[in-house]
Amino acid sequence: MSEFLLEDLAGVGPATAEKLRDSGFSSIEALAVASPSELAACAEIGESSAAKIIKSARETADIGGFETGDQILERRKLVGRLSTGSKNLDELLGGGMETQAIVEVYGEFGSGKTQVAHQMAVNVQLPLELGGLNGSVIMIDTENTFRPERISQMVKGLPESEDHEWSDEEFLGNIHVARAYNSNHQILLAESALELAEKLHDTDKPARLLIVDSLVAHFRAEYVGRGTLADRQQKLNKHMHTLQRFADLNNALVFVTNQVMSKPDAFFGDPTKPVGGHIVGHTATFRLYLRKSKGDKRIARLVDSPNLPDGEAIFSVTTEGLQD
Repeated sequence: MSEFLLEDLAGVGPATAEKLRDSGFSSIEALAVASPSELAACAEIGESSAAKIIKSARETADIGGFETGDQILERRKLVGRLSTGSKNLDELLGGGMETQAIVEVYGEFGSGKTQVAHQMAVNVQLPLELGGLNGSVIMIDTENTFRPERISQMVKGLPESEDHEWSDEEFLGNIHVARAYNSNHQILLAESALELAEKLHDTDKPARLLIVDSLVAHFRAEYVGRGTLADRQQKLNKHMHTLQRFADLNNALVFVTNQVMSKPDAFFGDPTKPVGGHIVGHTATFRLYLRKSKGDKRIARLVDSPNLPDGEAIFSVTTEGLQD
């Protein structure tokens, strides 16, 4: 949490500060990464005044200037890694799922996307030495797939530790779930997640994971036909940027699941591809494609990553959770 108050910024009086807080801009960092038009609408001020406030916030929070490569390398050292519970999958991801990133997992129905989401919600609460991030979870559930019973099963499947006694009630108490009823509600909940993370910031379990399961389902159902595509993509783009902002401000992992569609004109290779188009493809940092194999086995393919080679890993989805 920033020790500066919004009122300390140039051009922000008590009335403007109040409006900004009511709109969810409760910290200098949140203002520093806002856009002038967004701020102008929230605080009912002109865009030029909004731009000045953002400039002042960036200077105060030291965000948004040029940096040298070694400074970025220093900041990259803060990136945490969250274990999936499967060594094969962790190796594919270069040691686990990264914070400050959006990880998109897509696949057909039953490929294990929601199972992975539940496992990440358990693992993120583990201490660092056990592959966790010692944090809490915020989950936006769009398809009513969250099952507390599944979390309890996965907690029972955790490796025994002399230092820790695992209690499923404690794990469930650190998962904050909201059901999204349509795409506008989903967008609103992502913004509310930023506020909730602010409240959890100074607790012993800060928000280190945001799950959206599934990302495009509502957008896909509500925007039907080519005529609505531009509007849909614009809203989806804004939503994705809110998710990225959450990842950056909280040094958190954003984990999203996505549906697939079939490309009947594909003569070679796999005819399934993720929905959401280039907007989702470009904004997601890592893309994983899951598909079913024999029994409880699943195959994960790393399709896109900024620094890792493409590859595949085999893991199992068991009652106790993800395993090799």
